[in-house]
Amino acid sequence: MKKHVVLIALLLAAGALSAQYTAQGNFMMGTTLGFSAASSTITQDKGSGDVATENPTYTQFSFAPSVGYFVIDNLALGIGLDYTFNQIKNKSRSTNKDSDLLFGPFARYYLPVSDDMSFFLEANFGFGNSSDNQEVGGVPQNINTNIFAVGIGPGFTIFSSEAVGIETLVKYNFARSDFDTSIGGVRAKTTTKTNQFDFSVGFRFYFTALAKAEGPKARMY
Repeated sequence: MKKHVVLIALLLAAGALSAQYTAQGNFMMGTTLGFSAASSTITQDKGSGDVATENPTYTQFSFAPSVGYFVIDNLALGIGLDYTFNQIKNKSRSTNKDSDLLFGPFARYYLPVSDDMSFFLEANFGFGNSSDNQEVGGVPQNINTNIFAVGIGPGFTIFSSEAVGIETLVKYNFARSDFDTSIGGVRAKTTTKTNQFDFSVGFRFYFTALAKAEGPKARMY
């Protein structure tokens, strides 16, 4: 029983550390840069029992600015953009390149471990679409794709005295996209489901109203 009490006390004490940066009423604004690689399984059903499957590989670079508000101490809710550039290689070694822009909410909870360092857990949702030209079945297609994505993962932040946090984030992402094609008068619906892990680094500025957030007060000993 005593061990449980000590553990709870340590967690509460950790939550009080660096609370000025992540205190209720503060804002944060920043961006992350990321790189990831993934593989997918694509199934195309033409509605006549003819099902084709491909296994392309993806390389992705991302840029994700966001702004958030601390609704309570250590918990921020916000809105972000996620711009990604994708390169896709198929079995035939043909390469397609496109870019996507997603928009959606995120939530982040901080778990401070010292005056100037904190772990955090982040979850986000994204919605958007993309348009690009691809050659499908030897036929040029202008493809409009609807995209839904969700991600979750842990990160770590180091705070500076200037209310700037340098952070790293490892995240699992799931994305689903749908588009229709027409080849020889036959319409087909293509669905792509992608599972990937990515690593990103970034920075974030913490402020209250129009002033930067205050760090922990200097100790008197």
